Amino acid sequence: MRNFQLNLFILLALGLCGLCAWQWYDQARQRQAIEARNQMIYDRNHAIQGYTNTIATTDKQIADLQQSLTGLKQAASSNNDVIATQKREISRLQAGENILTNDISQFQSAVSNLEKKLDDAYDGIKKQNDALKELVSQRDDFIQKYTNSISARNEIVLKYNQLVERVNRIQTNNAGKSN
Repeated sequence: MRNFQLNLFILLALGLCGLCAWQWYDQARQRQAIEARNQMIYDRNHAIQGYTNTIATTDKQIADLQQSLTGLKQAASSNNDVIATQKREISRLQAGENILTNDISQFQSAVSNLEKKLDDAYDGIKKQNDALKELVSQRDDFIQKYTNSISARNEIVLKYNQLVERVNRIQTNNAGKSN
């Protein structure tokens, strides 16, 4: 009977060692998956930062173009004042006015193009934010599964420790009875 208990104890110890090795391997694999996802999140955040910088640059360019447009409008207004006071230069100023009008339409076209690009950039950021939210949700689900798995493993270890304690008590009782 004593050899049977000893063999059972050895078998259980080897089983526990195998379980620990399997759990270690599984946790290492899960840790690698978490690190891969964290790297993916970092890469997406880095890309979002790049897009944000591009948007800031575009905003500055739009502000510069608007300032230039305001300057051109002021120049056109002053030209109209000069037209009223200097009738001899009407033909020259009309040619200048046509040139300025073409410039204004070009600037308006440039502003509308930049606004379209800005809208496209905002749409891209919105898509990236949605993708980032989905990724964070997936990460949270994975961490919850990981936590549940660890809890289950801890319960198995607790049950095993209780079993070992019971076996030790039985062996102690049997040793006391045989003496």
